[in-house]
Amino acid sequence: MASFFSRPAADRSLRYKLGWVAAMGSLCFVGASVALTLTYRFVPPPVTLTMLMDPHGFTKTWTPLTQIDRRMVDAVIAGEDSRFCEHHGFDEAGITYALKRNLTGDGSKLRGGSTISQQTAKNAFLWQGSGWTRYARKGLETWFTLLIETLWPKRRIMEVYLNVAETGIGTYGVEAGAQRYFNHSAAHLSQIEAARIAAALPSPKKRAVVGATGSTRRHGNSIAKRSGVVRRAELDECVYD
Repeated sequence: MASFFSRPAADRSLRYKLGWVAAMGSLCFVGASVALTLTYRFVPPPVTLTMLMDPHGFTKTWTPLTQIDRRMVDAVIAGEDSRFCEHHGFDEAGITYALKRNLTGDGSKLRGGSTISQQTAKNAFLWQGSGWTRYARKGLETWFTLLIETLWPKRRIMEVYLNVAETGIGTYGVEAGAQRYFNHSAAHLSQIEAARIAAALPSPKKRAVVGATGSTRRHGNSIAKRSGVVRRAELDECVYD
């Protein structure tokens, strides 16, 4: 009889302990993620999970934004996130457009509404891939996107993105990409060279940078044209203000 009446108290004790562990774990995660994000505001990420998990190994060369041609910045804004300087991490208009295209399309090719900030959060702190872990990653991606938008200036977000984004098989960052494809540094990219790299970013393992054909080549040409609009309309002003 005593053990019967003691069960509720035992259950409450267990729930309390589990709640305490969950709360402490959450606090530790928040503290660690904030500390890491603050560190990366000033220190280049030495390596990313995507690089470590790449079966081909990886080549990278951290390059300050001052040594990356402005055409490259304009190209990724034109190709990836034209409202980069306007939003605070999440482009509601882009997400709405992507949803409409996905709902009205034939389903053969889904479009995303991911911003440069979201891609930076994923590339710098998380991992790539699909499967059930994708849903956990999306939640973490939202958290880290909020952190970098709060703790980093837009210029730093762009700088990290251009250094950790995959630009080819085993190649990370636009400096390594420029050296691989054009045999010169990212400091002296032509508009079409920058556009070719930007066109391959959504699927760097499948899209060719040099000798691109078909839709990849057309996409690159379109980015090259829109890059001029980015510069003239000062859509990159948050990076160079």
